[in-house]
Amino acid sequence: MEIIGGGRLEVRITSADVGKRVSVRYVTDSAEVGGRFTDVVGVLTSWDAGVLLITRKSGEGVRIAESSLAAGKVVPAAPARRRGPSATFPELARATARAWRPVESEALGEWTLRAADGFTRRANSVLPLGDPGLPVADALTHVRAWYAARGLPAYVQTSTGAEGTQELLCAELDRHGWRREVSAEVRIGALAPIGDLDADVSAVRLSRTLDEAWLRRYQRFEEPGPAVLSVLASGPSVWFASVAGTGEVPAAIGRCVVDGRWAGFMAVEVDPGQRRRGLATAVMTALARRALDEGASAAWLQVEADNDGARALYDGMGFAPHHHYHHYRWAEA
Repeated sequence: MEIIGGGRLEVRITSADVGKRVSVRYVTDSAEVGGRFTDVVGVLTSWDAGVLLITRKSGEGVRIAESSLAAGKVVPAAPARRRGPSATFPELARATARAWRPVESEALGEWTLRAADGFTRRANSVLPLGDPGLPVADALTHVRAWYAARGLPAYVQTSTGAEGTQELLCAELDRHGWRREVSAEVRIGALAPIGDLDADVSAVRLSRTLDEAWLRRYQRFEEPGPAVLSVLASGPSVWFASVAGTGEVPAAIGRCVVDGRWAGFMAVEVDPGQRRRGLATAVMTALARRALDEGASAAWLQVEADNDGARALYDGMGFAPHHHYHHYRWAEA
């Protein structure tokens, strides 16, 4: 915080700073020792009727009464990562989208409306990477009608926590009655260290095509209809991995999409009874080696924030958070 002469804190932000990254200290009613002041860093997403809304990197919104401000200033964007690959948000957002393509899509300015018969929010949500070409309220009305015509709930996928992400759009969605349902991290890391892991990959089978056994382990649907198969098979260069189990269901599976320098890892699942045997590591190592053979050098994956086991595994592989993404759903009356 800024401290000026005499040791006083100073508020150096105004409503004109909406959209900028700020650091704020404010007074709380907490009775905890040292808890009278609380600090928050994030994007100032609104300043209306005497209330500030600051969106943290995780997407969490913090509302602060203007009267409780003790100090505040504009701060630079979060420092660049010191290890692993560099990546801009637009580059990574487009790479992740290419790895999980919808069955149907339509452009609305620089927004993309996506549908795949309801299979996963990612393939059935708007990807808003720019200007929709009309006021946001009108764009959202069009979005709701587009999904209603297909018998689907209306979702918008947004991101927070990196330069160029969509904190302002998140606040706009909230004001228009959309509610956040799910949040996850997008993590990135260098690919070579994953391929160099000391993992037994002898039992991992790689294939270009899906088979019924792989689908039995991937239980994210009721029936593997055409939309499911289309989404799973989509992407520039798709590989499926599996480790045989004791019956007709594999002990472990995984999916990797190679796209230029990027290798995206998805659908890594292990039989609960076979966990802690290194199967997930073996699957990812085998897929990483194949991706390296195709010229990839960087890796990405998505993991829900409350999946502690997966996050620990990926920490050990060198993956670090790049940004968070969220799905906002129209809260119908």
